[in-house]
Amino acid sequence: MTVSPFDQKDRTVPDRPEIVCLCGSTRFMDDLNAANRDLTFAGVIVLAPGVFPPAGNPEPITDEQKAALATLHRRKIDLADRVLIVNPGGYVGESTSSEIAYAQATGKPISFTVPV
Repeated sequence: MTVSPFDQKDRTVPDRPEIVCLCGSTRFMDDLNAANRDLTFAGVIVLAPGVFPPAGNPEPITDEQKAALATLHRRKIDLADRVLIVNPGGYVGESTSSEIAYAQATGKPISFTVPV
């Protein structure tokens, strides 16, 4: 039987890429995607919003779904090494403000694409 190096008692955890969680208004989908692309090409693991409201809102997201997505995004913040706020023009909305407060409360380093 082969023993994985991860099963050894005195193992060391191999280096892993930095993990960054993107936060920002989903109205800036293109900016979020650009940040995701740039970070990914830089060798970063990127956690980002997974649902963008469709243009024209043919199927609106329910309040229950919004709450579930907010909870899921907080778990992504938990997994991240740091948080990057994508804030074109310096815009930070209510949901993003809530995510910033959560990241601060959990001690995550936070940076912004546009200094505030």
